[in-house]
Amino acid sequence: MYLGTSSPLQHTTPEDWAAKHKALGLKAINFPVNYLEGEEKYMAYKKAADAAGLSISEVGIWRNTLAADPEERAKWINYAIGELQMAEEIGATCCVNVVGTPYGPRWDGGYRDNFSKELWADAVKMIRQVIDSVKPRHTKFCIESMPWMIPSSPQECLRLLEDVDRAEFATHLDVVNMITSPQRYFFNDDFIRECFSVLKGTIVSCHLKNIKLKEEYTFQLQESACEDGALDLELYASLASAENPCMPMIIEHLETDQEYFDSVKYVKEKLGRFIL
Repeated sequence: MYLGTSSPLQHTTPEDWAAKHKALGLKAINFPVNYLEGEEKYMAYKKAADAAGLSISEVGIWRNTLAADPEERAKWINYAIGELQMAEEIGATCCVNVVGTPYGPRWDGGYRDNFSKELWADAVKMIRQVIDSVKPRHTKFCIESMPWMIPSSPQECLRLLEDVDRAEFATHLDVVNMITSPQRYFFNDDFIRECFSVLKGTIVSCHLKNIKLKEEYTFQLQESACEDGALDLELYASLASAENPCMPMIIEHLETDQEYFDSVKYVKEKLGRFIL
C-alpha cells in the first residue's frame, strides 16, 4: 500500500510541501490546492510531487452538489467538474466528494430523506453529469461512503456503481464511515471482509483511521486516530493491499502536524509489512 495523509502539513512552497511528505516516508498525497487557484499554481504542486516520487491519490471537492437552491447546486456541480478536470490534468488517482443533501441546514448532515428514491435519482444524475462533462481517461470520480447518507453500506456502493454505469466511476472506501451499528463495530473484521468482497475490483483509494465505542448511553461511536480504536487495521491493510499493492491509504481528520507525525509513525510500525 501507499501510505499518505490528508494534511498539506505546514509548508511554504510546493517543493517544501513535497519534501516534508517524502521525509515521512510517504508515497501517497492528497492535493492541497483547487483548480480556482490557477493552472500555474496547481501544476507547480504536480511538478513538485512528481520530482519527489509522490503519487497524487486524491483531489477533494467537499461541496454540496445536491443543494436545494438550483443556482447553488449548479455552482457546486460546476466546481466538481473543474476539480475533476484538474485531477485528470495532474494525474490524480481519484477525485472525491460526498453526495450532499438538499434536506437540511448542514450540507453533509443526516436526514431521513437522504435515503429517498428522489435523492438517489438526483445523485445518479449528478454523478453522470460530472463524469460526462470531463470524460477522464486516468482519474476516477468517487463518492465517499458516509454514515448518514448514501452510500452507507458496501451494497449501496455497488448499487450506485451499477446505476451510474460509467467506467470512470469507482469506489473510494472509508470503512469507518460505514460502521454504524453494534454488529459492524464488534465484528468489524467481518464487515471489512464484506466490503472488500462486495466491492472487489472497484476500489481505488481508502481512508485510514480508527473508531471506538464511547461509554455514554445510548450506542455512540467516535472516530479516532489509527492508534486509538478497535478497527482491525492489519486486516484492513491486508485486504487493501491484496486489492492493489499500491493502494493509497490516507490518514485523515487529525488536528496538528504532530498528530499526523505520530499516527504515521504508529502505522509504519504496525503495518510496515504492507507499506511500499
